[in-house]
Amino acid sequence: IILLIGDGMGLSQMSSALYYGDTTPNYERFTTVGLSKTSSSSHKITDSAAGATAFSIGKKTFNGAIGVGPDSVAYETILEYLASKNYRTGLVATSSITHATPASFYAHVDSRRKEFEIAEQLLNSPVDFMAGGGTRFFANRLDERNLLATADALNWEIDTTRLNPKNWQANTQYGYLLAKDGMPKVLDGRGDFLTDATNLALNYFQSQKAPFFLMVEGSQIDWGGHANNGDYLTTEMLDFDKAIGAALDFAEKEGNTIVIVTADHECGGFALVSEEVEVPFKGTQRDYDSLRYSFTSGGHSATMVPVLAYGPNTAGFTGIYENIAIYEKLMALLKF
Repeated sequence: IILLIGDGMGLSQMSSALYYGDTTPNYERFTTVGLSKTSSSSHKITDSAAGATAFSIGKKTFNGAIGVGPDSVAYETILEYLASKNYRTGLVATSSITHATPASFYAHVDSRRKEFEIAEQLLNSPVDFMAGGGTRFFANRLDERNLLATADALNWEIDTTRLNPKNWQANTQYGYLLAKDGMPKVLDGRGDFLTDATNLALNYFQSQKAPFFLMVEGSQIDWGGHANNGDYLTTEMLDFDKAIGAALDFAEKEGNTIVIVTADHECGGFALVSEEVEVPFKGTQRDYDSLRYSFTSGGHSATMVPVLAYGPNTAGFTGIYENIAIYEKLMALLKF
């Protein structure tokens, strides 16, 4: 299973890849399409923690919750469950690896802000491969502990310099922490980290000759929405679409891989609207062939978000359903 989450990605964010990219978006390769309702148990508008936890444990929970239900009780995540069934597991994000979305698949805390505690839980989790930012939550911490210094004893091999293949071993967990907090923006030179990390994870999984679960997050689509910065948002969306392409290429070649693309919520109330131009003797008119970015909020919205599915027996992902149904549909496909 490859689950790709475009944080903050609504239909307008997806649509931006149609108009600002140089090629046909990879997401057009999907033919199974649904819509997800994103509200949390506590609010009509979810945050990323409750949104991702709905995918990971199959329960609506309160905003800020990581891997716990509305009663603050920890529930086994889909990643933890599949690890117990001898699946290999992985997480890739352009945020810190302790941020809300990736954390929701391995950690259990009542607040997403507990990233130092989340980092400790990661090193004691069954995650086999992880790549993202967040070194400050492992080394040079406020409590002066250096978790990276003790990672070896927990069978982790962690690289803080660059993405590069290892001599993959079955009893070793692999990590790439390549920024102090979140990774740089695409606009600031991040390059193809997200696609390269996705491909590196897939290379690791192939070496293990075992079924796997991989979550890939395009984290900063959301951050562009919060900033009401259209260039930031669209470049992150185009970058996420490249990772979608890598996942689909792998799945099409292998033939037994499920690829799901969705979002935890929409962010920014983003839209692509017409430019207004001055026309001689006619005043201001809308030019329906010229686009500009528009935002209605600096936060998340309650709009439904897309769900795209590829792979064996994924026709059931069509329709309109609650976000927790994605967990339920995946578990049904796996016959667990």
